[in-house]
Amino acid sequence: MAMIDHPTQLERTLLESIPLARAMGLSVLDYDGNRLALTAPLAANVNDKGCAFGGSMVSLMTLAAWGLINLKLGEAGLDADVYVADSAISYLEPVWEALIAEACAEPGQDWAVFVHDFNQHGKARITIAVEINSVQGAGVACKMFARFVAKRGEF
Repeated sequence: MAMIDHPTQLERTLLESIPLARAMGLSVLDYDGNRLALTAPLAANVNDKGCAFGGSMVSLMTLAAWGLINLKLGEAGLDADVYVADSAISYLEPVWEALIAEACAEPGQDWAVFVHDFNQHGKARITIAVEINSVQGAGVACKMFARFVAKRGEF
């Protein structure tokens, strides 16, 4: 995969490379250099109860974390294969509106250390925190902590 260094390029890559992203109606909502927000309409991600499907929520959160890591690597001029190693998800309340997943490095994680490790060893790990908030509810509707691995491409 080519280096991703801009949110527009990330959105294009997700939509062209991952059929699920297209089916979900995914788009990049915001990127501030440390936080990436992806969104998807409820209509394309609804369950039998009329609220957001849990599989769509976890997919959007995973793609937000993956996208954030690729953007940070791209900003450092690095091209890598990025994989999710493990994750923990908590579904706290239903979401009745468009999904917005916001990803950032988990507190205590350091992008400079991540990039340094990648440059030194050809691979690096980082944990990303992602949340989906509920506009109608009391705040966080779903949260995920996921550990990702970036490796130098072997192709």
